[in-house]
Amino acid sequence: MSEYQYYEFLAIDRPLTKEEMADLRALSTRATITPVSFTNEYNWGDFKGDPDKLMQRYFDLHVYVTNWMTAIFMVRLPIEALTRETAKAAAVPYLLDIKPAKTHWIITWSLYESENYDRFGMEDGRGWMARLAPVRDELLRGDLRSLYIGWLPAVAGEMMDDDEMEPLSVSGLGSLTAAQQALAEFLEVDPDLLAGAGMGSSAAQEKEVSRREMEKWIDALPRDEVNPILKQLLEGKGQQAERSIRNRFASWPHGLQTGDTDAPRRTVAELRQNAGEARLNRLEKQKRDRRQREIKRREKRKAYLKNLSSDFPKAWALVKEPVERGSGRGYDEACRILVDIAEAYDLFATKKQFQKELKKFMAGHLRRKALIQRLVKAGIWKEE
Repeated sequence: MSEYQYYEFLAIDRPLTKEEMADLRALSTRATITPVSFTNEYNWGDFKGDPDKLMQRYFDLHVYVTNWMTAIFMVRLPIEALTRETAKAAAVPYLLDIKPAKTHWIITWSLYESENYDRFGMEDGRGWMARLAPVRDELLRGDLRSLYIGWLPAVAGEMMDDDEMEPLSVSGLGSLTAAQQALAEFLEVDPDLLAGAGMGSSAAQEKEVSRREMEKWIDALPRDEVNPILKQLLEGKGQQAERSIRNRFASWPHGLQTGDTDAPRRTVAELRQNAGEARLNRLEKQKRDRRQREIKRREKRKAYLKNLSSDFPKAWALVKEPVERGSGRGYDEACRILVDIAEAYDLFATKKQFQKELKKFMAGHLRRKALIQRLVKAGIWKEE
């Protein structure tokens, strides 16, 4: 099987310059490069660039997928967006890496040991960026659930002892956003473990920002941070200036950097116990759903058979054409119709009446051995 690698980078806070695009072109002659993105896929050879360095210098988001069952998602955030305490608490070797640079954090979620051969045999990486990109804005707003999702797989394996604590106490784990659900899917987080983590988690609450908070932040904003934003506005880069100032304000620490709830943190043992309970709940729900589907199927089947029984002569006429077609497919169709007619007689007339009508119908078709074999196998005809 040939190798496959998919690389996609996205610039959010500022577009690439022509010089930067030229530098990127030197790394790949085949890549699709725009002022805000870099995309390429490889069926042989390797990418010449270093994703970590590209993220530090150019981009805010990165998705990497290979057919040897590796999936990586990276986000670059302003250094103010996370405290070092939060970064240290949430990070897990090989699963969630949070590295500080001079002005940014580089956060990397990784999946290295998937057993989903079907997924990686068919998936080409496209589409993930659009689904995962909102995670960055959520983090800038102080929503740390994506970090929790990246930490959670450590609980599933043997990386943590039962008495260890979850790193953050965050709300809303029972009602994830679409991007957070996509991240859990991308990382193949155990659905039962994820559901268990949501047990007892308070609902996520949107925090309204008061005018007083905005004024406090504006008053504290250093002049050397105001000037670049004003310059962007004067240069006609209003959208870039707005995003820049919104990101700065969103990452301003106002109580969301070390968890957003006062609820006590849970032990790994509690989370594993919750996962077991979630599994039982899921299996029970599946059982209930199957029962409901079966009930609906039977009701639909009974209604169909009742309609068939309302005009038995018409039903028998339906069998004639496929039988006279004389092909295997025709005999299969005729056999299915006859099975339905037999069941309709059983429910709304008598089996004896069906056998009488069947003998009358078959009187002219006794030489059709292939048809008779099918009817015998279906249990509605006995060879003499």
